[in-house]
Amino acid sequence: MKRIFYSILILFLLSACSKGGGMKTEEEIVDTNNVKIPSTIFYSDKQNSVIDEEEMKSSIKTYLDTHEELYLASSPFQEIIDEEKELTKSDLEKLKQINRLTRENDENFLNYISQNTLPQGYQEESERISRYIISLNEMLNELDTVLDQLTDDLNEDVIPTVNMASLNKRSNVVNGREQKKIEEFLENKNIKTKAFRQEQ
Repeated sequence: MKRIFYSILILFLLSACSKGGGMKTEEEIVDTNNVKIPSTIFYSDKQNSVIDEEEMKSSIKTYLDTHEELYLASSPFQEIIDEEKELTKSDLEKLKQINRLTRENDENFLNYISQNTLPQGYQEESERISRYIISLNEMLNELDTVLDQLTDDLNEDVIPTVNMASLNKRSNVVNGREQKKIEEFLENKNIKTKAFRQEQ
């Protein structure tokens, strides 16, 4: 795990050192005006119900597709933040909305799979998907915070210190093994989603 941390740190430092790489072309300038925020997220008010397989497949697809759409919608804003530029008031509102929808999407799916009887073979894998996506979202948020702190420390000529315990904990859930299990499950159940490059 130390090697991963040092690799990330070196990549971060190298990218920070090469900021003066040149002018951006019009195509490279981040445009947040055309960001499409999903109008719907996963939602179900079902409780104590028996879910059939078709509904479950549709629910997983909706949850993962929405996750991917929200992730892609947040990317331009994260890029602006990473470039240490300020977001406009409108951009901040959009980013807050994306973050709120991401949390709601995660919470709604977790409640759905926890409060209903799922088809045989879906409970464990649905929980794996939920844990993975929730942990991934939390890890991305924490990583942004860590990188911001590293940047601040480097700008102030302070030796950076990083608390990697939380990120290390999440790496037990967000890793290649877990992702592969999810991808195999989606393929076996013929669930095509935008996430994990399943939908072609």
